[in-house]
Amino acid sequence: MTFQEVIAAARGHVGPVCKACPVCDGSGCKNTIPGPGAKGTGSVSRRNYQAWQDILVNMDTIAPMEPVDTSYTLFGHTFKIPVFAAPIGAVHNHYGDELTEEVYDNALVKGCQDAGIAAFTGDGLADSFFIAGCEAMAQSGFAIPTVKPWSRDLIFQKIDYAKSKGAKIMAMDVDAAGLPFLKNMNPPSGSKSIPELREIIEYAGVPFILKGIMTPKGAMKALEAGASGIIVSNHGGRVLDQTPATATVLPAIVDAVGKDMTILVDGGIRTGVDVFKALALGADAVLIGRPFVTSVYGAGSEGIGIYVQKLAGELRDTMEMCGVHKLSEITGDCLWNSGK
Repeated sequence: MTFQEVIAAARGHVGPVCKACPVCDGSGCKNTIPGPGAKGTGSVSRRNYQAWQDILVNMDTIAPMEPVDTSYTLFGHTFKIPVFAAPIGAVHNHYGDELTEEVYDNALVKGCQDAGIAAFTGDGLADSFFIAGCEAMAQSGFAIPTVKPWSRDLIFQKIDYAKSKGAKIMAMDVDAAGLPFLKNMNPPSGSKSIPELREIIEYAGVPFILKGIMTPKGAMKALEAGASGIIVSNHGGRVLDQTPATATVLPAIVDAVGKDMTILVDGGIRTGVDVFKALALGADAVLIGRPFVTSVYGAGSEGIGIYVQKLAGELRDTMEMCGVHKLSEITGDCLWNSGK
């Protein structure tokens, strides 16, 4: 199967909100998917996607003919390409009830493991969402459990459970603090101070990544809290409408903390060329969400492999045509700047 055949197959299984569009740019679903979609005008997902399209690369084929190495190492774990599946919980709410959380997470984690990358697994109001991802990690391969900013004790419980299932890296999507159901929790959950995050990160005792950073100031706070890495992400605009594209804010965040911590970026990245652009802007790796979901709905774990193979080929081809042979050589010089 080709990736487009995987997406075509998914159309018979997702829905009714997700359209499994040939190009997932946020224009088909707009603000109608409650989880990975967007609130308000639904413009953020489209803005994320378009920002990557507006960035152009510099072709340079006067270079030695050498093998291209796309491998990436995150906190001691090496992957085929610098790409991870983004955490999405409660897929049956967002994409249709054909797949249970358990079936989806197992297919996602196994597919990523077999393809040489890894998945961030999700969380949600029901404990079963987080448990399903951790169980899939224990059964099917390496994954990075992602916890929401619950109350302190609940976060500690989830950290304990994830580590009991083999978690070596953990994450928290701090921007989920804007979700209404967290505010209705008892005890209340939501935004976290620097000392609160520091306590959580120290308790985890493993590399800890904070997802949902959109400003240099936020990145500096994450660094002060002891985070090992951050994910530049606006959650698809799900919790705050009218935010800038992640590609737009990434360079300033890299300038602020890029020498001190790992920086990943999420939002609108769809191809290996987009991955190349993200690395050229200073990211260490990327997360991709929706296409991994539709890959699972279209062809299970095999669909993941097909998509990763496509991304890897596109990244490798772009590196060759831009005269670079390893990820560390992908710099700002690889991008065209109309202002120069």
